[in-house]
Amino acid sequence: MKVKHTLVGFFIIALVGMAQAQDGWNWPADEELEAKAREYNASYVDYMKSDQFVEATKPLSWLLANTPDLNESIYINGVTVYHGAAGTATDEAKKKVYQDSVITIFDMRKANFDNETKWIENKAYYSYNYYKADRKKVGDALATFDRVVELNGNFNTINLVAAYFDLVYRHNAYNKAFTKEQLLERYEKLNALLAEAEAEGKDVSAPKQTLEQLVVAMELIDCDFIENTLSPKLMADPTNMVLAQQIFKYSIQYKCTSSPTFLTVLEMIDSDNPTFSTSQVRAMRYMQNREYEKAFPVLERALTLAENNTQKAEVYFDLAKIHAQSGRKSAARSSALEAGKVDPEKSKEAWLLIAQLYMGSYNDCKKGISRVEDQAIFIAAYNAYQRAGDSKGMAEARARFPSKEELFTESRQPGETLTLNCWIGETVTLATRD
Repeated sequence: MKVKHTLVGFFIIALVGMAQAQDGWNWPADEELEAKAREYNASYVDYMKSDQFVEATKPLSWLLANTPDLNESIYINGVTVYHGAAGTATDEAKKKVYQDSVITIFDMRKANFDNETKWIENKAYYSYNYYKADRKKVGDALATFDRVVELNGNFNTINLVAAYFDLVYRHNAYNKAFTKEQLLERYEKLNALLAEAEAEGKDVSAPKQTLEQLVVAMELIDCDFIENTLSPKLMADPTNMVLAQQIFKYSIQYKCTSSPTFLTVLEMIDSDNPTFSTSQVRAMRYMQNREYEKAFPVLERALTLAENNTQKAEVYFDLAKIHAQSGRKSAARSSALEAGKVDPEKSKEAWLLIAQLYMGSYNDCKKGISRVEDQAIFIAAYNAYQRAGDSKGMAEARARFPSKEELFTESRQPGETLTLNCWIGETVTLATRD
């Protein structure tokens, strides 16, 4: 970063004479200069300890200009002094000069002691606080954060990741600094930093929330962006699992799951590393598209990936729906019953599906010989609705029971049992609708 302001009251000049090392202090070889350096060093420290920061800048500025390699403490303390002076300044212009001086001190420290990794994160902190609202300098502040990652890989103070992305947001808002793709790339890199920190046991909830809020504010991602920008990239590089994972995450997050692109990445991810969730969602998409034969093997695999009975019941019930849609009514009933067996909470839903299967089987099962036998299927449906707790379905089924007259005509009595001979195969107790 180019320094645009010099420190208050001094200019950087070449050190005259040789310096001698003594306990980490490089006092000037010239006796007069040494005496002055000792005096000014003690003076600024006294001022600093008494919070007289503006007064401390005068002797400190002389030390920085004339003895820049005196000792690293003049830079460590220099940040405290000039930041403190900025805090007490009432004149905005002078405040800015003090703030610029803090950043200059970091740069001078690098030039004289070359240990940037130790303090670059501190420089980033001050850069953010000083320049985040400065259109001309926000890019310099962002460059400092980039430097932290370049040197150290991540932040010790993980909350600075939020400040990092805030600078990205502001730099783009002020200066149109990035394309959407570049913003997205930065967002993903910072998310990776948070994931790394989280794996180390750090609490990243606050910076993660900030990143998500800023992404929303930027209107960076929407369904059109996924479909028109990210999808063509995947089509050009169909084995790019990183991009596929990215599209999958965004599609879920921004509710863009009805697109062909979502199904494409879902197939890639589920084939590469299947989980219960990916297999279940993939099957649901096939079912929505009425691609039942594709859904069936995916659900069978999901059954092996289920981690508990609730998940197993969900798969069995989805299998029941596929069988039903494919005309395999007996298999549909078996899968529904299995769903209710492994998870009793699913039992009513399973019996409702069975009742609907029965209600829809009249034309399949009727023989046209006995009205009582043909209509007895609705008694089976009634019983299933009853187990499902569906009073409306019970009423609809009962309305289609045989009548008293029909039972009398066929010499039958209410309370007699009758076995249904089609796929239903149940034995029911005869009852009438009237």
